[in-house]
Amino acid sequence: MAQQIGRTLLIQIGDGASTEVFTNLCGLKTRSFSLSAGEIDTSIPSCTNPGDEVIKTSRPGMVNRTFSGSGAFVSSTAMSAFMEKVINAEQFNAKVIVPGLGTFTGPFFVTDFEFSGDMENNMEFSATFVPADAITFVAAV
Repeated sequence: MAQQIGRTLLIQIGDGASTEVFTNLCGLKTRSFSLSAGEIDTSIPSCTNPGDEVIKTSRPGMVNRTFSGSGAFVSSTAMSAFMEKVINAEQFNAKVIVPGLGTFTGPFFVTDFEFSGDMENNMEFSATFVPADAITFVAAV
């Protein structure tokens, strides 16, 4: 499998139109996409020999998909529309594109958004996105 360039891990924000157009969230310098599942303990001690060793067993619990990114805040029409969703705590459709793996699509919302800056550098932002409902996965071809 070929290696993938980190900057091609993308989140695209939908415009909400009936024929939805997705636009890259501009300015991202670092990004991550976490796939995890909770663990439900199914371990049961032996009923006939309660003193015996107990083997830990588990099954998958809640599934979590989280995209995080940070970078330069770039003023644009698309960023203004995105910020309106953040400010109003509204969900929106988004695509997370994982090169070499596929695309995760569905409704997301931003749980954390932060502006930062110092005396000399450009203003930056960081954001964390989580699904608002079920998301779909389409494998890369």
